[in-house]
Amino acid sequence: MKKTIIVFCREPVPGETKTRLIPRLGASNAAAIAEAFTEDALAKAKTIGLPIAIAGSGPRGAAGSRYFRAIARRFGTALVEQGEGTLGMRMERALAPFLPGGAILIGTDTPSIPARLVRRNLTRLRTAPVVLGPSLDGGYYLVGVRGAMPDIFRGVRWGGARVLEQSVTRIRRAGVRYALGPSWYDVDRWSDLVLLAAHLRQDGAREANPCPATARILRRLGLL
Repeated sequence: MKKTIIVFCREPVPGETKTRLIPRLGASNAAAIAEAFTEDALAKAKTIGLPIAIAGSGPRGAAGSRYFRAIARRFGTALVEQGEGTLGMRMERALAPFLPGGAILIGTDTPSIPARLVRRNLTRLRTAPVVLGPSLDGGYYLVGVRGAMPDIFRGVRWGGARVLEQSVTRIRRAGVRYALGPSWYDVDRWSDLVLLAAHLRQDGAREANPCPATARILRRLGLL
């Protein structure tokens, strides 16, 4: 059975997405950044050649959102609801329909991650039933599960600097084998966005742009 790539994202409503960028960019530009991040994540997932699902969250849910219905048609994806609750509850809900066959869930806050590193996480999922892709802020940008869903998302202080550490502790206590994939950086704050722009300027002449939609927005904002 083929594994599924789940892109976990929020509807880019101005004032409700990428809120930590609003003081520097304004609500509309911050929402445009969020929309570009989602587009780049979906385009990257498409290159891997596996079934894709969007796990969406928004004021009217995923099914009630014209934005999500349109982007699901554009990329040929399934559309599932994140629903309510903590981040862990919503991730578990998004993963559940695609198990036990296996799925990886990726966020949209790592727009510059190369597709080859997503593939590397998929490779690790062949031998370990749980895979986490660490992010440099102490969380993780990806979680993969194969088989039964282990109880690994409770007891985690979401949004803190110890999310990865606390999740690994729960995995070990559950007696589940796991693997860590390559580390990468999230883009949440202004300083992260500046880092992203510098990274794209440095690597632009050496390899294909990993996030062209994001690069277009950064150019419009004069950051690239």
